[in-house]
This record gives sequence, structure tokens and C-alpha cells, in this order.
Amino acid sequence: MENRLKPMDAEQLREYGHKMVDFIADYYKTIENFPVLSQVEPGYLRNLLPDSAPNQPDSFQHVLDDIQTKILPGVTHWQSPNYFAYYPSNSSVAGFLGEMLSAGLNIVGFSWMTSPAATELEMIVLDWLGKMLKLPEDFLSAGQGGGVIQGTASEAVLVVLLAARDKVLKAVGKGALGKLVVYASDQTHAALQKACQIGGIHPENCRLLKANSSTNYALSPELLNETISQDLAHGLIPFFLCATVGTTSSTAVDSLLALGKIAKDRRALVQALSTNPEYLKNKASQANMVVDYKDWQIPLGRRFRSLKLWMVLRLYGLENLQCYIRNHIKLAKHFEDLITQDSRFEVVTPQIFSLVCFRLLPPDDEHHGNKLNHELLDAVNSTGKVFISHTVLSGKYILRFAVGAPLTEEKHVNAAWKVLQDKATALLGECLG
Repeated sequence: MENRLKPMDAEQLREYGHKMVDFIADYYKTIENFPVLSQVEPGYLRNLLPDSAPNQPDSFQHVLDDIQTKILPGVTHWQSPNYFAYYPSNSSVAGFLGEMLSAGLNIVGFSWMTSPAATELEMIVLDWLGKMLKLPEDFLSAGQGGGVIQGTASEAVLVVLLAARDKVLKAVGKGALGKLVVYASDQTHAALQKACQIGGIHPENCRLLKANSSTNYALSPELLNETISQDLAHGLIPFFLCATVGTTSSTAVDSLLALGKIAKDRRALVQALSTNPEYLKNKASQANMVVDYKDWQIPLGRRFRSLKLWMVLRLYGLENLQCYIRNHIKLAKHFEDLITQDSRFEVVTPQIFSLVCFRLLPPDDEHHGNKLNHELLDAVNSTGKVFISHTVLSGKYILRFAVGAPLTEEKHVNAAWKVLQDKATALLGECLG
């Protein structure tokens, strides 16, 4: 069959790969031409694409054309320098190259034997990361610690919670599941509640302790200690404390030292997740000479994700990464300074990292501040020039300005502030008019 499918043809890869790299490079050159927040309506793509897959191959150029005209209009551009919503999703040339190489090798590294380099590189680069973060030696792979790259932060929380749950139930009996209690602040990411649901923890036993401005929305050690004492008095079993370094709403930082004094000592939890059927066994694993990452995660299969981190660390180096992060924090500080110079606005929480939480003050008591700030958010985002998001703290509707896109410069922060000021002027004029 002359036109038979060749899923892997080296020359075709070279041809298509060059075109795709050019497409991505051109996208980044023109990214500011797109509305940051996609302006399409729900269901837009259904009317633009066929109802079924093609019977015969399409041309690569035709596919690229469709991406340009049909897909990109429905993309919210997280890498735009005018993207200040939610949280950063950083891209880099090194990251692209690592992702490309990972996809090209396409290994399934569930055990050391399936690709020794995948396991060992992950251990090495996560030790590098641990040292960059100045973690204690106990966290590194040379001792009882060690890192693993999970699919998402939500998956990581679930893995740790399941391991802790099984460890405790082995000691107290499976019948005690209904007595297990989880602790965190009400500012903790919703991933914890989802993990509790999946892990069979009763919703009433997920203690989300109220945080407020007196602790800058961090978890209160005193409140935690009091709550644990009450639960113990009622025959419940505290087993999991989730502290947060940089909450999603306001980047609040829980006091790890104070909470650590309260929490029970934790030992390595990974044994609780070890599942090793006969067909996965091998000499290296059975001799405990190596790590099998299948036991450190929910799925069996895993990608060669450490390549991406390895290439980023090697091609940029620690000092460049530090400067990159510090620049984003500096830009956030610049935005905070702009806010403090306009008496119509207030900064709601201290700027710690690269996030600023702020709000527009209502002109008088008749105009509810929450409604006003909601309207300001919609007005700003509808321009397509900038994209910000919101949160609620102590019942107040708060606007969030998160700096972190790789192309963001001071001029973009200034331009975003100008949009905010203009829309605020218009809204306040309507209120007073």
C-alpha cells in the first residue's frame, strides 16, 4: 500500500518539527496581538470542525492553518505579558526542548528497569531542587527522603493523604476510618477537600480552620492546637495536617515551625503505597537497590518529566532563575506602589511574593464594595488588554494581580494599571452620577 501510515519517519519529523517550532516562535512574537482572555462563546468550536475524523490524511500546513484560525481564538493566553490572573504557568525555551525530548523518547518509567536514566535523573534533579530550596538533608534521597515529580499538585496532596491514612489505619484498625481528622486553614487549596473525598475521609472530619487578617490569613497555631485537643477529647484521631506556603487567594504563609511543634512526628510514608504484583518484579527492585516511582504515585505509568527540569536547571542556572523570580516580585511591588498612590484603592494583604491583593473602595456606604469590584473585574477583563482574577477574603470581594508571565515587563504592569484606573473612573462616575 503506497500511502501506508508511517507514524515515525525521521525526515517527516524533521520537516514538520521545523514548521511547528517556527509556528510556536511566531506565536510568541505576536502574542500581544491576541486578547488575553478568549472572547469566544461556549460551543464555538463545534461549528468550525467536522463531526467526524477524516478518512484520509490531511496536510500538515492545513492543520497549522486551522490552529491559527480556529484554535487560537479559543485560547486564553497564559504566556501573554498582560496575563495577571490566577497564578503563573511559566514557559521557557529550555522547557520546550525538554518536553520535546521527553515526548520523543516516550518511555514509560514506572520502575528503574523500564528506563534507569528516568528514575535516576529524577532523583538527582530533585536533590538539586531540594538543595536550591535549602531543605534539610533528611529531605534528600541519600537519606530517608527523596523527591518525586507528580502530575499535578492535587495529585501530590492525594498521594500523601492516602499514604498517611493507610499508615494510621494499619496501627489503629480499618474500622477507625470514620474517626480520622484532617486539618488545614480555610485558605488551603480545594485540592485538599477533593483528596479527602477520594480518600474516604468524612466531610465533617476535614477541619478547615478559619483564617483572618490578624494572621495575614495564615493558619493560627493556637486555633489548631485547641481544635486538636477538642477532637482528641471526643475520641477522634488527628492524622493529617496540611500547611501551605503561599495560599492561592493571597499567598499567605503558614508558620511551619510553629505548626511542626504541634504536629506529630511523621516518618517516611511511601511504604503504605507499595503495590508490586509478580509481573512487575525485577532483581534490582526486589533487592531494594533502586526506587520504583510507581510506588510514589497514583498511576502506574509515568513520563520522563525530569528531562524538562534538568534542561531548565542546566541551560539557565540557579542565579538566572533567582533573578527571574525576584524580578517578578519586584514588578508586583511596583504595582503595589501604584495602588498606594491612588486613594480610591486599597491594598488588602501584604505583598509577599509576586501577588498583590487589592480592591476599589466604594464612594459611600450606599454602594456595596463587593458589587463594585465585581463590576470592575468584568470591565477590565472585557477589554482583552489585560486579564486579572479575584478571591474573597473575610467576606470581601478582592481583586488579584499575579505577576509571573515570562514576557512581562514594567511597561505591561503600567499599562494594566492604566486600564484599571480608567475603568474605575468610569464606574465611580456612574455611581455618583
